[in-house]
Amino acid sequence: MRSKEAGTGRRNTVLTRFWSQRQAKVGVVLTAVIVVLAFAGPLLLPWATGHSATEFAGRPFQSDGLFGTDNLGRDVWSRFLAGGLNLIVFSVLATLLGLLLGAVLGMIAAYTGGWLDSLIMRANDVLLAVPQLVFALLAVTVLGPQGWVLVTVIGVTHAPRIARVARSAALNVINEDYIRAAEMYAVPRSQIILREIMPNITGPMAVEAGLRVTYSIGAISSLSFLGLGMQPPAADWGLMINENRIALSLEPAGVLLPVLAIAVLTIGTNLIADSIAHASASTNAGEK
Repeated sequence: MRSKEAGTGRRNTVLTRFWSQRQAKVGVVLTAVIVVLAFAGPLLLPWATGHSATEFAGRPFQSDGLFGTDNLGRDVWSRFLAGGLNLIVFSVLATLLGLLLGAVLGMIAAYTGGWLDSLIMRANDVLLAVPQLVFALLAVTVLGPQGWVLVTVIGVTHAPRIARVARSAALNVINEDYIRAAEMYAVPRSQIILREIMPNITGPMAVEAGLRVTYSIGAISSLSFLGLGMQPPAADWGLMINENRIALSLEPAGVLLPVLAIAVLTIGTNLIADSIAHASASTNAGEK
């Protein structure tokens, strides 16, 4: 009971201190604008622009319509509106998968200790030794550029980093009195991990989640730019940059629109992650 009350109070305090920061509000607004645009954009086609994301609208790289046409004569504005949904959904799913795997492994390693702790952390070290983008390139090349492959690969590459953070945070709480009390009453280890340890490491995990979303956005966009993410004729911001970069000086909108959207989304999520970190650190200082 004590741990649950402490966890609830901590979440409320962190949320209050988070929202009191100016950069947190700016980050939420920037992120919300891009997220709303990404989710609402496909619903606006074709009646708002007169074209779907894949139909021919004019000669390639011509100033027809609001932002002209792309390399195949498709409407740039239509493809931009339709291109952000997959990026955001895949980034969030990859982050959630990485959080699930990493948090579980980290808590098990910290609470169990011994040979299992060493095994989990050494396996993490092996994965950390391989650059994330290189691992993703190899996996996508072998398995194919499909959505579930992108989510799985990015999520798996996040897990070792998240596991280290989860293990470090869990080590700070496993010696608390409420953990000892649960052990004394023979509460199963799985319940201790889920009900006692996990609620008390939500601060570090929230910070790590914000960072991993940012990295997921960059990784998935990079893979799409390299031709190993979403495939033509699908509309995707990373793919748009690759398709239209050859005419950047002629019709820059096909490149600048997705670059601007990805940049704003990355800045917004970074500001949110930094604000969560500051709020969590302030709460820890206050408790001490």
